[in-house]
Amino acid sequence: FYLLPDYNEIMKIIIPMAGKGKRMRPHTLTVPKPLINIAGKPIVQRLVEDITKVCGEKVDEIAFIIGSDFGKEVEENLIKIAESQGAKGTICYQEKALGTAHAIMCAKDSITGKTVVAFADTLFKADFVMDTNQEGVIWVQGIEDPRQFGVVKLNEAGVITDFVEKPETFISNLAIIGIYYFKDGDNLKKELQYLLDNDIKEKGEFQLTNALENMKQKGIAFTPGKVTEWLDCGNKDATVYTNQRVLEFEKGKPNLKGKNIVTENSTIIEPCFIGDNVVITNSIVGPHVSIGAGSKVNDTVLKNSIIQANTKLSHTIIANSMIGEGAEVKGKALDISMSDYTTLSL
Repeated sequence: FYLLPDYNEIMKIIIPMAGKGKRMRPHTLTVPKPLINIAGKPIVQRLVEDITKVCGEKVDEIAFIIGSDFGKEVEENLIKIAESQGAKGTICYQEKALGTAHAIMCAKDSITGKTVVAFADTLFKADFVMDTNQEGVIWVQGIEDPRQFGVVKLNEAGVITDFVEKPETFISNLAIIGIYYFKDGDNLKKELQYLLDNDIKEKGEFQLTNALENMKQKGIAFTPGKVTEWLDCGNKDATVYTNQRVLEFEKGKPNLKGKNIVTENSTIIEPCFIGDNVVITNSIVGPHVSIGAGSKVNDTVLKNSIIQANTKLSHTIIANSMIGEGAEVKGKALDISMSDYTTLSL
């Protein structure tokens, strides 16, 4: 006799990340936004680790939805991220940007059983373990001005009654952060397929919120999962702030310091991440600085910035900045966003 698997006990994570990250240019011209490092780890790796903790169950598969032009190295890195969580990694492709519902359905073969959908441009901190017996959980954060976000409205029992996109008048301050849990992934897939089959679009695209509304109308109860902090990685300033907060969260942990770090006549103001084989001379670094492996910092004052691997900084003052891999900066520079393999002398 053979026992068939109980698909309701399978936990999947679906991560749409095929977007071009236009608001993060020039950095996303060479690296997909979810693979930009924050405090020494790619954004998507931090997202996967945090979701896995909150799920409280073993994750069987993580499906990454990417562009077909991301390249073999990116795909291999994503597979390793999944395997680091004890899960199978699956690569799916989205050739055209046709909306959130369409993006998720690019991984339709992986959508079954318990399913988390997480869009890879956001990080979070949460102090709860998700109740996977709920039919659906929409993760939210209370914010001061919800007008630029999708929000949810709750009834007295704490169940979601309405999904409202960018409300002009106040409906709720609970903004949807882009992470969703579905107890029945097959039902989600059916509702998404219905949108595609019937060409049901919102502002020219297939939207997940339309499927959520249909599911709610059919009796599916969605509850909010309230996170303690929501960190955006949508543009340079937001990403630098996210780096700052992550460093604060991880302050004092050994993973913030790599191997073979050389410091001469320099001061490090914590918290900072410093990668392997970094050399710092005659400089003040920190607080809230991440420096990628193999970088060299000389005669520099550096704070609140993300410096990617193999970068050279000399005789400069840098703050609130992102500097790409292999770049070189010489001379005074304040508040810059600089792409990979670029040289700037002032």
